[in-house]
Amino acid sequence: MTNDLLVTSSCCSTSTPNPAAAGNGRNLLGGASDDMTTCPVMVGTPVSKMAAEAAGLYRDHEGERYYFCCAGCGPAFDSDPAKYAANLK
Repeated sequence: MTNDLLVTSSCCSTSTPNPAAAGNGRNLLGGASDDMTTCPVMVGTPVSKMAAEAAGLYRDHEGERYYFCCAGCGPAFDSDPAKYAANLK
């Protein structure tokens, strides 16, 4: 038995750059603001809608489209869409 540390990291804690959160190289603080949203699973994480769509990182729920910062957020959203959708309201 090992004494592994319990890591409470997000689904997005990877060393691989995330194109959906990167905003396609745009400055996240300005410009193209209607392309930017936040991830409903990792609240506060910026997401480029265009990059997320290109990467397939989105779901439609009750007539709204939700964009994710990483591949792990889609399955989390699927487990309870209403809960995560409420995070953006």
